Amino acid sequence: MEIKHLHTFLTATKTLNFTQTAKILDYAQSSITAQIKSLEEELGMPLFERLGKRIYLTEAGNQLKQYAQKMLDLDQEMRQALAGQNESNVVLIIGAQESQCSYRLPAILQSFKQRHPQVRLIFKPVHTKDIAKGLLQSGTLDLAFITDTFKEMPTLHKEMLIEEDLVFIASPSHHLAKENPLTAEEIGQETILLTEKGCSYRTQFEHRIQFEGVHPEHIIEFASIEAIKQCVMAGLGISLLPKMAVEKELDRGSVIEIPTSIVLEPVFTEIAWHKDKYIPSYLEDFIQISRDQYKVFNEKTNNKK
Repeated sequence: MEIKHLHTFLTATKTLNFTQTAKILDYAQSSITAQIKSLEEELGMPLFERLGKRIYLTEAGNQLKQYAQKMLDLDQEMRQALAGQNESNVVLIIGAQESQCSYRLPAILQSFKQRHPQVRLIFKPVHTKDIAKGLLQSGTLDLAFITDTFKEMPTLHKEMLIEEDLVFIASPSHHLAKENPLTAEEIGQETILLTEKGCSYRTQFEHRIQFEGVHPEHIIEFASIEAIKQCVMAGLGISLLPKMAVEKELDRGSVIEIPTSIVLEPVFTEIAWHKDKYIPSYLEDFIQISRDQYKVFNEKTNNKK
């Protein structure tokens, strides 16, 4: 049963004249007759009774009229929902490392919710290796912010947003608080407070110092950057974190940046989604808001250098 035929039927119930119906819908009268006949054959009963030059609705026609209107209303509701006009049932799942979720994404979320208040947003703190899996295999993520060294991923569409500064930090009272750059060997002798395994910059740091023959014996692993910062301020050890996660503490003097001779590869934050993913209007808005907001982050970073 075609929606077009139901629309024609409802128009004919108002005019009770196939010629007028044809003019209103811009069809040939033979097309109107054929559509009504098709409905009658499908339902197995007449919908109009023809008495002379006039037509009247049969009892079956009167009953179909009520259902046809409901079906057309539901069809319109469906089309509006798919077009993004009704977003009350939309859930957008974003994956990102904790540092992005905590220090960058709130500004993006605020702008997005002003435009799309009905869309439900879920931010999932995940490491880079899990982000790729979520986008490519399980489909549990719609979009992701990847913070890592640059890597080709042919099945993902990726856009570079910003280069992240990584810094070693310590308490101002720590004995390593000095101007001379620390060597890998000196850092390896300290208690090092690190994020969980799977974190891209932790992985790179460990590979680098191991390449230089250093194997730290005192590593404490945390699930939270905030916990790491508090322990650094308490003098428990040193840490490597994205600078954007410790900017306030550095400005206040709660922690200090430790210069080091260790050279790490540049780390970038990229926005990514599956190359074959359909991008509805609300997701396109989220992507554009992210681009614009990261431009602001870039400008602030460059002004501080």
